[in-house]
Amino acid sequence: MALDQSALDLLFGDARSQNGWQDRPVGEALLRQLYDLMKMGPTSLNGQLARLVFAASTEAKERAVAAVSPGNVDKTRSAPVVAIIGYDLDFPARLPVLFPHNPAVAKLFEDKPDFTRETAFRNSAMQGAYLILAARALGLDCGPMSGFDAAKVEQAFFPEGRVKVNFLCGLGYGDPAKLFGRSPRLSFDEACRII
Repeated sequence: MALDQSALDLLFGDARSQNGWQDRPVGEALLRQLYDLMKMGPTSLNGQLARLVFAASTEAKERAVAAVSPGNVDKTRSAPVVAIIGYDLDFPARLPVLFPHNPAVAKLFEDKPDFTRETAFRNSAMQGAYLILAARALGLDCGPMSGFDAAKVEQAFFPEGRVKVNFLCGLGYGDPAKLFGRSPRLSFDEACRII
């Protein structure tokens, strides 16, 4: 069964990347609901490679502010929550539990750090996209960001070294006054081929 047009507009047509935020809190219960929805999206070998930090306190957001580019400072500081989406390089250790019908699949990654990193990065990016769609489905707005110093983010939020950062995403209720006009999109013929 396909979603109706109002649901499609909520997720895509009317949804916008936010640059400013209303002063409305996002509680822990909603963040847990968000994760429980996001985690259901598919990943390679059900690897569940993304690791999230929800920076909600002023102190945590200031640690994020210290790592972002100047253009992202205000939207990081004012967001009710900043999600730091990372990827776990030790994800193969969990595959025997997460992929129980073939627990030996973890051996595919033994002594292959480049393959492990590539798989983790790709799948955490997919899970980050699921996070955005899940947030929109729950009535939240999102402001994904890639302008940051990865080493600083990792030191602040993933200091053990096992988890690397993919991107950041503000979560909350957007301020419509701070939206840019919608930017153009490529047409099907510009971006796609059917062969």
